[in-house]
Amino acid sequence: MPDIRILTETDLRALATLDLETVDVIESAFRALASGDVVMPPILSMEIPAANGEVDVKTAYIPGFDGFAIKVSPGFFDNPALGLPSLNGLMILFSAKTGLVDALLLDNGYLTDIRTAAAGAVAARHLAPKVHTAGVFGTGVQARLQIEAAHLVRPFNRVLVWGRDPAHAKKCAADLAEKLGIEARVETDPARLVADSQLVVTTTPARAPVLQADWLHPGLHITAMGSDQPGKVEIDPKVFRRVDAYVPDRLSQCRVQGELRAAIEAGLVDADKVFPELGDIVAGQAPGRKSASDITFADLTGTGAQDTAIATHVVALAVQAGAGSRIAS
Repeated sequence: MPDIRILTETDLRALATLDLETVDVIESAFRALASGDVVMPPILSMEIPAANGEVDVKTAYIPGFDGFAIKVSPGFFDNPALGLPSLNGLMILFSAKTGLVDALLLDNGYLTDIRTAAAGAVAARHLAPKVHTAGVFGTGVQARLQIEAAHLVRPFNRVLVWGRDPAHAKKCAADLAEKLGIEARVETDPARLVADSQLVVTTTPARAPVLQADWLHPGLHITAMGSDQPGKVEIDPKVFRRVDAYVPDRLSQCRVQGELRAAIEAGLVDADKVFPELGDIVAGQAPGRKSASDITFADLTGTGAQDTAIATHVVALAVQAGAGSRIAS
């Protein structure tokens, strides 16, 4: 039996970062989804209300890839009060030829963080207009990474940060200014943030809209990535009546746990309405932004294909570098 490669978060951070190579890896996963050949079951999702927690399990088989990943991603949102991170988890990479375990990736959510941010960059690459100012709702890790990722593909010179906690918003803005070398400041009026931005990313666990439909303006792109469980919603469902293009990462997922779910429940979108997915746009099978004045809206719930793509990529890098440790299976 072949050995199993063990990669810690430290190993993985040394192997892969949020850069254009990672964006291209995740873009390849979306392109594969458009082929119709990817096997990707529905997300296994479980809430743990007593601990303000949730757990998602995602997987996908992508033809042509050496392996397929199963990712377990817990989110326990009271953890910061205990001095612990909200998100953690791990990935297991199996051989797509034998089904044997190739690698155990003890990433504590790091790979999920960068693949999620990279998906936002893919959406911005194909849907956002030229960007001078970007805005972000939220102040956590993903708020920072989404802005960093968007800056890779749509460089901008200013970012506005809105958050419920002024101190957290100030820290997030300071971190982004230092990381990107651009102007970054807190915007306490969310409507003003949207009005002044060409690209807006929402990264909150909200259960009521934080972005309203009457704030939209021509030339705006929105990427929403916080609604990854039934019951969550960041975007006013009436937005669906105002946008020129709505683009889900996976239509079947967004119908049950994305922003689309809330619009269907509100009676604003037919439950069986078909929208081109992000992969269709990446593959050139559907148009994205048609003009500079379009209002576009990407709904990202996270896919198992992204997990298989990033896991396969980093394990290949680990093999080349001789990184990690190995144990007998």
